[in-house]
Amino acid sequence: MISLFENATEGIILTDSTGNIILVNPAAEKTFGYAAAGLIGKPVEVLIPQKVKQMHVSLRSNFYHNPQNRTMGHGRDLYAMKKDGTEFPVEVSLSHYSRDNQLFVIAFIIDITFRKQIEANMVQQQKELEKMTRDMRKLNTELEAKVEERTTILNEALMKLEQSQQELSEALDKERELNEIKSRFVSMASHEFRTPLSTVLSSASLLGKYTITEDQEKRNKHINRIKESVKHLNDILEDFLSLGKLDEGKVIAHPGEFDLGELIYDTTEEMKGLLKKGQNIIYRHEGEAPIWSDKNLLKNILINLLSNAGKFSEEGEAIEVTSIAQTGIVRISIADKGIGIPTEDQEHLFSSFFRGKNAVNIQGTGLGLHIVKRYIDLLGGDVHLQSELNKGTIISFSIPITKTI
Repeated sequence: MISLFENATEGIILTDSTGNIILVNPAAEKTFGYAAAGLIGKPVEVLIPQKVKQMHVSLRSNFYHNPQNRTMGHGRDLYAMKKDGTEFPVEVSLSHYSRDNQLFVIAFIIDITFRKQIEANMVQQQKELEKMTRDMRKLNTELEAKVEERTTILNEALMKLEQSQQELSEALDKERELNEIKSRFVSMASHEFRTPLSTVLSSASLLGKYTITEDQEKRNKHINRIKESVKHLNDILEDFLSLGKLDEGKVIAHPGEFDLGELIYDTTEEMKGLLKKGQNIIYRHEGEAPIWSDKNLLKNILINLLSNAGKFSEEGEAIEVTSIAQTGIVRISIADKGIGIPTEDQEHLFSSFFRGKNAVNIQGTGLGLHIVKRYIDLLGGDVHLQSELNKGTIISFSIPITKTI
């Protein structure tokens, strides 16, 4: 027991029923800059900043009248004071025991200065990301005249976001609980931006090849693709600035009428540029084509699922997309012949940050299917997964497509 006290990494201070210090471990000596002899016999308030000493005396008195083990603070920032007068943030937990009818209180003290520095850095990074988002929305209005300039800016923004992701991942290793929300946002942003950015880059490059008047229709086609992709980027920034926006119910569906076949065809065409060598997408549709739903959310779902199908399949394999619209419901399935998913992993696959054990060497954040599930929930639908290891995966989902009054 003495060895535990002497070698504990937390500061431990024992006080008697009058609030006087009677025992101090080496970690507490180091934390406060005192030798034990300089503290023993003194009131514990010697370690409290001057501005809150009087209040602490009152709080201590109340605790002694109604002692109970607890963590102090409860949402408040607590500070202690070193021997040289320096104040620093701490976490404090209290426990007590009685001996010979006398109450003794044990305080466990942790210096959280480094944690507070990380919190401040996270706030600053959040402000920088929000500023970057506002700048990107402003530049969007000038897109038609500055396609090449915008492409460069968006590419630089993606690099900065990926750099931020790496920095936040390193901070997560040191303070995982504090940094989790920011890391999830950056991961999601990187995952969602790649396809529309690739469309902008490829279409911008192709525009330079059409130099004669007769090519105007082709130029218009690529300009429209760039506009739609940048609008899609802007929608992602609006809806997923942070994962908290989804968790708080601030992302909602905006349904309207659109042609389902046209949407899926256009999306598969955009995705073809990201497929591996020899991969192709086969699309079949049955039933009505005009449907009523949220076009942007549905496109996000398709992009995620098609991206996964290509990523987890070998070169030369086909990806089959099927849509069947009937009696107010559309059922869409994406089937691949990829690596499949182990049976024991399938029930967890729609959880955030979860990846199958056979996918650890393939790039990904573990957020894609979690995002898909959240989108489908917003559309009032449901999703199902069928998979066999080394034979492929089929992900099917159904959503209502009838306008409600």
